[in-house]
Amino acid sequence: MTTNILSMKQTVLLGILLTFFALGASAQNGYSVKGTIGDSVEKIKLRTSAVSVLQAKDSILVKFGFTGADGNFALNGLRKGQYILLVSCPDYADYVEMFSLDSANQAHDFGKISLQLRSRLLKEVIIKGTASQMKIKGDTTEFNAKAFVIQPNAKVEDLLKQLPGITVDKDGKITAEGQTVSKILVDGEEFFGDDPTLVTRNIRADMVDKIQLYDKKSDQAAFTGVDDGKTQKTINVKLREDKKKGVFGKVQAGDGPEGIYQGQLLFNAFQNKEKFSVYGTIGNNGKVGLSWDDNQKYGTGDAVDVNDNGVSVNTQSPDDLDVFSGLYFGQGFPLSRMAGVHYDTKFDNDKQSVNANYKIESLTLTGTTDVNTQNNIPGSILDGGSDQSYNNSMTRQKLGVIYQVKLDTSSNLKISVDGTLKNSTTHNIYTSADTLNGALVNTQTRHLDNSVDQRAFNGSAFYTKKFKKPGRTLSILVSESYSQSKANGTLQSDITYYTSQPPADSVVNELKTNNLQSSVFNTNFTYSEPLSKTVTMVLNYGIGTNNASANRSTFEQSAPNVLVTGLSSDYIFNQFLNHGGAILNYKKGKTVFNFGTHLTVAQFHQVDEFTNDAMNRNFLDWAPQAHFEYHFSQMKSIQFNYQGTTTQPTLEQLQPLTSDVDKLNIIVGNPNLTPSFTNSFNFNYRSYKVVTDQFFGVYGNYTFITNPIANHINYNQNGGSVSQYFNVPGKASDTYYAGFNFGRKIPALGGLNLGLGFNMNGSNNYNYTNDSLNMSKNYTLGPILIIQMFKQKKIEFGFNGGPTYTVGETSLQPNVNNNGWGARGGVDGTIYLPGKFQVGTYSDFQYSAATESFHQSYSRTNLSVFIIKTFLKEDNLMVELWGNDLLNQQSGFSRVAQNNMITQTISNTLKRYFMLTINYDFTKMAAGVKQQ
Repeated sequence: MTTNILSMKQTVLLGILLTFFALGASAQNGYSVKGTIGDSVEKIKLRTSAVSVLQAKDSILVKFGFTGADGNFALNGLRKGQYILLVSCPDYADYVEMFSLDSANQAHDFGKISLQLRSRLLKEVIIKGTASQMKIKGDTTEFNAKAFVIQPNAKVEDLLKQLPGITVDKDGKITAEGQTVSKILVDGEEFFGDDPTLVTRNIRADMVDKIQLYDKKSDQAAFTGVDDGKTQKTINVKLREDKKKGVFGKVQAGDGPEGIYQGQLLFNAFQNKEKFSVYGTIGNNGKVGLSWDDNQKYGTGDAVDVNDNGVSVNTQSPDDLDVFSGLYFGQGFPLSRMAGVHYDTKFDNDKQSVNANYKIESLTLTGTTDVNTQNNIPGSILDGGSDQSYNNSMTRQKLGVIYQVKLDTSSNLKISVDGTLKNSTTHNIYTSADTLNGALVNTQTRHLDNSVDQRAFNGSAFYTKKFKKPGRTLSILVSESYSQSKANGTLQSDITYYTSQPPADSVVNELKTNNLQSSVFNTNFTYSEPLSKTVTMVLNYGIGTNNASANRSTFEQSAPNVLVTGLSSDYIFNQFLNHGGAILNYKKGKTVFNFGTHLTVAQFHQVDEFTNDAMNRNFLDWAPQAHFEYHFSQMKSIQFNYQGTTTQPTLEQLQPLTSDVDKLNIIVGNPNLTPSFTNSFNFNYRSYKVVTDQFFGVYGNYTFITNPIANHINYNQNGGSVSQYFNVPGKASDTYYAGFNFGRKIPALGGLNLGLGFNMNGSNNYNYTNDSLNMSKNYTLGPILIIQMFKQKKIEFGFNGGPTYTVGETSLQPNVNNNGWGARGGVDGTIYLPGKFQVGTYSDFQYSAATESFHQSYSRTNLSVFIIKTFLKEDNLMVELWGNDLLNQQSGFSRVAQNNMITQTISNTLKRYFMLTINYDFTKMAAGVKQQ
């Protein structure tokens, strides 16, 4: 009986406790918020506005909902704590407010929240909150332009410098997450043929709504939603709706007493979905019309790199004479002229669109370069010195058109065509002398003149079809690329060898002609099929052909009609590829994971037209891949990528043309080379906290190559070398980079932005020197401090820099290394003074301590300053006095220690000069089409 009574009491007590805990749990989750969203002026309720409740400590999304037809919202089931309310509505500025819920305030009534149209905002600020700086949407980081300080007449480049994790150097080169941003779009479309600086330095920052940073996928991957490993670091500039109707542009002219000048003209007319732009530039100050990625946009060289589904087949057939690349890297004295036209539009209810770009550019580059080398050969030291003077020029034109059409509700067609014409001339004079263990072994003088006409054409058609079953798709890609290069040149060379007595001379006086052609055709069929709600399979198959020819002829100038057969060749190359693959993609909630592989069967056929000798190569290659991403929240994500690539030896490595252009450095082919395999791993983590404007990002890449192809160089007693490529079995060369970026706004310091970063990059490579295997280890690491302050019409200040430590070691010469400390950094800033004056600087510094390889330290400070006076109501007329390199320390100096070679280069370059510039920005905008 007693036992039953105790059992009954325990049951009652347990029931009371359970009831208590249930009530406590109910109370813990009984917190709520409510309010009403309306227009600040029209006094109308805004329905379907997005309302989010985020945790204040880490910005993780807790609750999400929409306003009803009456503009009201209510979110229940919250716990006590500190939160952020974020309200978003199309065409309106975001509203942000912090609040807290506790036992005394279990329900928070925001009352009426009034949103302001972005077009009305102008210089006003939202009361109680500011817009969040960024959001992370999938693999895209989106920056909110209105959350940053935009000075009058600032450009997109000025806005990019404020974005966390993004750096812009003095040449306009943009780096994000350790990678160079190679493509910049405007509203998702190419603008001026994808010339980055024409966007960043000419589009006004106050026209920008959002800046999106992401890895742009291939058209097929973007359509299927399954990553195929082909990405390109990209920035998309989204314009504000109210800035899509009107005209804007600028006119600039500058001159100085040293004969340095520049001029620019840019005119844009936007009419909602229609954009027209025209521009022209001229200058010899190295800062006008010299974009940093022309090599990709004007690729019409002789190298054709077929990289389909992870198999790299390089059919490079290089010119044996000098060919001017048309690029400027800060060495020599440039004169650039450039002009272009852009037009894009959407019509037929957005079913059709056209994007067209034309560009013409010329660059003349003159200068001298002095190079001193020390080659530490086992048992000997080979010292070399050479002087080069050059006068090179290039003119190029490119026209590109993209047409897209929606054939029906489920299918689309995209047609892309572009063509390029280039003409270049080179005039180079080289003089050199080599010593072996202190004794003179040779002297050389070479004159190389060359004229090259090149043309290229690329065309593709991309068809996509979505079937009734969600996730079932079909896409077909057909592409053709054609290139041709015709060169006519002369070679005059005189070498004196001092190892024989009396000294022996070798004289060359020749005419050379080259005719190189290549035609690459490729197809790819991709089909995706959903296997379940979370798993999709993607299958693809394609064929490709590459038909190329290379005719090189050498004639003695004394007998211009007699062919020198030993230095001439005529080859035909034909390739046929079959490639196919499969990818499985899993996507559920916050997780995306896919893996797959591709196989390629390639047949290679080469014929020597002089001898009818043929060479055939057949190979089977595979290319695995994997991708994983997880989104912790809208503000935090992590990604991993793996990509495998098979790389075949190039034709130059297998069977190079016999050349006498540089008799001191001969290359011999090796037909027994086998493919190498590259494994590449990428990692990326991003996190952002709204309340504190805190950003944290970690990135990294590790790439290693198995069975690498290494250069084998044997040096002779004359100071010359013979090089041949060999595989290095059992070894793996590698490259890597990694780092992190951390940034946060400090309100207590007047809104100062403080950031800390760390970067590391390096490599381990192999080469042979006089039959001895050598491994070279090179890496550089160092922290970076970032300090920024932006106050409207008061100050702009930015500093980034820090110490570095460099390691450069070789296994053959362990006692001669390039290990040492250094420092680097940059400062740019503007102070706004009374009377519409501004003073500022764009400066950078570099320091390298003495090492075992270089016994003297090196330091350089480039101090450049400016004074600006603005006029007119909108401050859009500016007079600027610019002083470049006031300390006159620019020297074109560089030094590198790699493998067994120590190299020091000195080039003449632009140094101290002054320039007076007048700049007029004009803008006349009307409201764009209001979005529905």
